[in-house]
Amino acid sequence: MNAPNRNLPLRSPNTPAHESFSDAGAAVARLQELYKAATEFLCERFQDTLASGAADEKYRAFYPEIRFTATSYGTVDSRLSFGHVAEPGTYSTTVTRPDLFENYLTQQIGWLIENHKAPVEIGPSLTPMPVHFAVANDASVTVPQEGATEFVLRDVFDVPDLSTTNDDIVNGFGFTYEDGSHPLAPFTAQRVDYSLARLAHYTATDPRHFQNHVLFTNYQFYVDEFEAFARTMLADEDSGYTAFVGPGNQVIETSDAPMDVPAKLPQMPTYHLKRKHGAGITLVNIGVGPSNARTATDHIAVLRPHAWLMVGHCAGLRNSQRLGDFVLAHAYLREDHVLDDDLPVWVPVPALAEIQIALENAVGAVSDIAGYDLKRIMRTGTVASVDNRNWELGDIKGPVQRLSQSRAIALDMESATIAANGFRFRVPYGTLLCVSDKPLHGELKLPGMASDFYRTQVSRHLLIGIRAMEALREMPLERIHSRKLRSFEETAFL
Repeated sequence: MNAPNRNLPLRSPNTPAHESFSDAGAAVARLQELYKAATEFLCERFQDTLASGAADEKYRAFYPEIRFTATSYGTVDSRLSFGHVAEPGTYSTTVTRPDLFENYLTQQIGWLIENHKAPVEIGPSLTPMPVHFAVANDASVTVPQEGATEFVLRDVFDVPDLSTTNDDIVNGFGFTYEDGSHPLAPFTAQRVDYSLARLAHYTATDPRHFQNHVLFTNYQFYVDEFEAFARTMLADEDSGYTAFVGPGNQVIETSDAPMDVPAKLPQMPTYHLKRKHGAGITLVNIGVGPSNARTATDHIAVLRPHAWLMVGHCAGLRNSQRLGDFVLAHAYLREDHVLDDDLPVWVPVPALAEIQIALENAVGAVSDIAGYDLKRIMRTGTVASVDNRNWELGDIKGPVQRLSQSRAIALDMESATIAANGFRFRVPYGTLLCVSDKPLHGELKLPGMASDFYRTQVSRHLLIGIRAMEALREMPLERIHSRKLRSFEETAFL
């Protein structure tokens, strides 16, 4: 290997200077132009350097950025929780994958221009683009591990920088960029790129397939039912659904098309029932545990979904509950511990009226039960989420006392995590669980009982989640993305 040379001359692509835009479409087109120039430059230089095995220059390209300057304290429509800045100042955000986020960026920039009657400025940022993320969209190119090349990678190209991939913005830690500008969007470009890479790894599907309405579950049975539902929808020309995507980016567009099960499923198998403009439904089987729940939501959040719901199984804690009853969470007891540093447990995670109503109406419609009679099959109350799957095997006095004091009616390992991360990332959230066992009352999850339960309840439960999402899909964005999830200082972009 050649000796490291840290004094190589720097070479960057020629890119247009910053320019003002009063048309959102033209602004996004410029973002795409800048991003394409940066990624093509890095990919070409990287392949050339790999082939030659030597480097006599350091190559650097920059993420494009959006900048916006507000000069007035004039009040924008106070009903809106997004699409405007709160006070005069300069705001900015770096941007990645403007092709993937084209609709989102056009929408967000458009609202900003319209609400403030002022242009945005588009140009290259001062944030270097890591070569790993630049080549991520080219399947024929991979970045070798350190020491596998004839040159020192970090001497020649920029690599991911953890200092620009943190969550200080969404965590509300008073983040300000080095140039003094305030954040315009909740995530930096590197944070988004990092999550896009993680999503592809954990779900084995390309992020472009993700839909705006996401269901999380903790059992494979729901996946089987989701595929059956998807095939029914594809057989109906009037359903509006256009394709079904599974792990390995397998795409089917007809109800009878085969979909092979990969020999090795990813950690979180994910399936997408697609609809125009991302208005379909994504189902993620996160498996069991709060760590998986956090991992999935940490990364899906950068796609800015309009809602996510947990539809899984739980332990019923009340003697009046029966196996198969539904639990609609209106509060959460957080003993999962995976988000304590980012969202302290003293922060309330409230129920969202729009989600609650959609779920309750869906339960009634699918079960053909209305009004007071819904109480026969569904309870509303506190859901506790823990990180110890075998909590029943220890001294249960302490846990049972806390569960009773919190008025908990159900216990699982994922729901509070998903709701808390929804609160943290300003993604509308909700939980509808199905009671699969009652450990405090001698009804344990045994094989025979479980099989009968799954046969009778999974299909109905999943359909309820789907119907709730379809109702939320019809809701105006300003209603679903309400002010309830916004803090004192918020970004203009959702």
